[in-house]
Amino acid sequence: MYHMKFIFDLFPVLLFFAAYKLAGIYTATAVLIAASAAQVAIYWLVTRKFESMHVITFVLVALFGGATLLFHTPAFIEWKPTVISSLFAAALLGARYVADKNLIERFLGSRMSLPAETWDRLNLAWAVYFLFTATANAFVILSFDTATWVDFHTFGMSAITGTFVIGQTLYLARHLRTAEAETD
Repeated sequence: MYHMKFIFDLFPVLLFFAAYKLAGIYTATAVLIAASAAQVAIYWLVTRKFESMHVITFVLVALFGGATLLFHTPAFIEWKPTVISSLFAAALLGARYVADKNLIERFLGSRMSLPAETWDRLNLAWAVYFLFTATANAFVILSFDTATWVDFHTFGMSAITGTFVIGQTLYLARHLRTAEAETD
């Protein structure tokens, strides 16, 4: 089941990549907008609720992708991942250190019980991850052409995300086993 969700979450990016290879950045951008809209709609039809990550991503894809198509420049769609990652990092850090709220705990707290310091580490790790991906995306945009950026966005970011998620899973598994042992 997790694998299906992972593929479902990635299908707009995969369609973007395929459309880019077949027809270029502007067709790929239009495909990305349509696929993101379809993703939100399909998720709602199946679950009768919206997943906030899909909705936020769709809104930003529509804005940045629309600007890319309107102004006929790939810069907008290329900078979208940097903007999204930066906003997520700012939200995680701002909520934690300004409003004293841990957003990762708010999203996952109903699914698992962890000590406050572990939640803080997770929140910080996700913020650093988002800052890293924002920086990596900006570096690729500023250093390479659009074709290289598309490859990086599709495969490099997927590898970075997969590696991070595996690391988080291993970290959480260690803490969940400790919590289970303490309750036994």
